[in-house]
Amino acid sequence: MRTSWQKVIFWGGPILLLLFITAGPLSSKERATEPSDFIPPERVADYIHAIIEADRTIYTRQVVGRMQEKGIVSAEEHWEQKNGLPLPAQFLLAAGRLVAEKERGIRYRLISLWPIKERNGPATDFERKGLNAVVKNPDQPHTGIVTSGKRRFFQALYADRAIAKACIDCHNTHPLSPKRDFKLNDVMGAIVITIPLNR
Repeated sequence: MRTSWQKVIFWGGPILLLLFITAGPLSSKERATEPSDFIPPERVADYIHAIIEADRTIYTRQVVGRMQEKGIVSAEEHWEQKNGLPLPAQFLLAAGRLVAEKERGIRYRLISLWPIKERNGPATDFERKGLNAVVKNPDQPHTGIVTSGKRRFFQALYADRAIAKACIDCHNTHPLSPKRDFKLNDVMGAIVITIPLNR
């Protein structure tokens, strides 16, 4: 004759196991808050960079490059006044400003140790160190946590290479350019991606 505890274990164990198998260990709401389901900021930055890099490469090679080769239209620094195309760097900077206007907290921009315009230089010591790091090791992003007031941000700098002749021609001939010996595939600067860690 089974005791009451034995009956609970005998019947309750299989029932609990069946409920666990069919319902799962946690509800979907509970699972969404588990730390294992969060995407680390490093991976988020990699995803964002992959999209930026793809868009910029397509624009540089398939739009600017093709239009200039065919003599249809060229990329110009003062493209609006000359009815031209934005330079690839201008395209990236304009897209970054548009993202910032959405006020989601994510920002990106293009910076360089040798900017044509001063505002495109490093704004912080972290950015300066990051630029030097990606110039030395372009295949490795420079990442870290930065603060602004009470807010914390994850920042990642990815090497920005000269992927087309238009890039090096612009920098090597521009009267305000502090460096005029760029070659194809040289690191010209970095794409900085900033992701908020708290709201």
